[in-house]
Amino acid sequence: MKKSIVSALTTALVVGAASTTFAAANPFSDVPSDHWAYDAVTTLAKDGVIEGYGDTTFKGNQNITRYEMAQMVAKAMAKQDVSAGDKALIEKLAAEFADELNNLGVRVAKLEKNADKVKWGGMLRYDYGSVRYDKAPVDIWINGVKTSQKGEVKTRDNSNGYTFRLTPTAEINKNWKLKSRIDAYGDLTKDTTTDLALKRIWAEGKYGNATYRFGRMPVGIDMDIMFDTQFSGAQAEFGKKAFTTTLNAGRFDLKSGNQYYRYGIDQMNEKNGTKGDNDVANYQAIGFKGWLGKLNYGTAYHHLNSDVFRYMLSYGAANDDMNTWTAKGTYHFTKNIALQGNYGHNFGADDYNTSWSAVIGYKEFENFNATNAGQWGFSIAYRNIGQNVGPTPTYTSDAGTKGWALSLLGNIMPHTYTWLQYAQGKTLIGNENYKELFGRVEWQF
Repeated sequence: MKKSIVSALTTALVVGAASTTFAAANPFSDVPSDHWAYDAVTTLAKDGVIEGYGDTTFKGNQNITRYEMAQMVAKAMAKQDVSAGDKALIEKLAAEFADELNNLGVRVAKLEKNADKVKWGGMLRYDYGSVRYDKAPVDIWINGVKTSQKGEVKTRDNSNGYTFRLTPTAEINKNWKLKSRIDAYGDLTKDTTTDLALKRIWAEGKYGNATYRFGRMPVGIDMDIMFDTQFSGAQAEFGKKAFTTTLNAGRFDLKSGNQYYRYGIDQMNEKNGTKGDNDVANYQAIGFKGWLGKLNYGTAYHHLNSDVFRYMLSYGAANDDMNTWTAKGTYHFTKNIALQGNYGHNFGADDYNTSWSAVIGYKEFENFNATNAGQWGFSIAYRNIGQNVGPTPTYTSDAGTKGWALSLLGNIMPHTYTWLQYAQGKTLIGNENYKELFGRVEWQF
């Protein structure tokens, strides 16, 4: 880098020297008073930004190192009486020479502020699950292969794995943020793991009482009875806590659905000779939620369209449309005790088209906090989960079952969450017995 260029840059960004009249004596013998940079060099020397060499020369045409430039930027950063425009230019140079300034022990406050705009969270989760059916409730297809026949074999399904998750949030400006979720999964029984993969990413903008989201994001409506997953598209949310309207539009991956959806996908691909290119549904939804005294309520309508549904006729689907209406209410008797009811019905299916649940819980809903040690809660629930209603319900029980569930929440250490659940009941198809044991430990950061 030429020192003459450095002089011009530093002059422009530090003191606006071109418009200043100077009376300082000439500090450098090789910068005559008629030189184009004389005023700037004289002023910068007077202010201590540049020093020249020990032999009273400036050597303006000589290359300098990045460290020499960083020293000048550091001195410019120390100046107080600079305009807003000059300050912005100083910050740009500080960003360019950040590494050198750091090695010189100079803190770049602006860069530190920008670094604070990216916040990281995450967790490590261990899950154990064991499901037992007396008899297989349906013909189960995995990757196009029938693995069990109803009435012929007992079905057991054990899971023993972990999830590692990162949830960075970056501030773009005062209105917009960028949010994402990065996951990796491991099977402890098989000693296998997946690479970290981008699961969700969306831009979120807030303007008054309106929030707009674009990308791959949580469904945000009916996240218990319908969707505990994400969709790709756009979301608009309007209103305050007392009453909020949410609109969704985009695409939903049916491969993330329950075993009946996967069965339909396998059957469609087998018949058409495809490899799963058409297993994504068009998706639209509208939802309303709010508070009325101690009652937290919500209702929503979801529409999904996919050829996959036509291949699920043996399990109650009627055509290629899912039209589901849901209603939910949580009444808080006290701060910690609440009763929740949940209902959903798919008007596009002939059978197994209704889901409902009733849950009474202590700190089961809004008031459980894993931040501090000693928190605990529990719930008792009865659920009837029709497989044609919710593609990915939150409940760990498989879709297509009905029965009781007892859950216990707690944390013996700060930022450590534990969940134990035992469930038993019947399958909706075949009325076969099933039992489930589930456990989770989650370390949050």
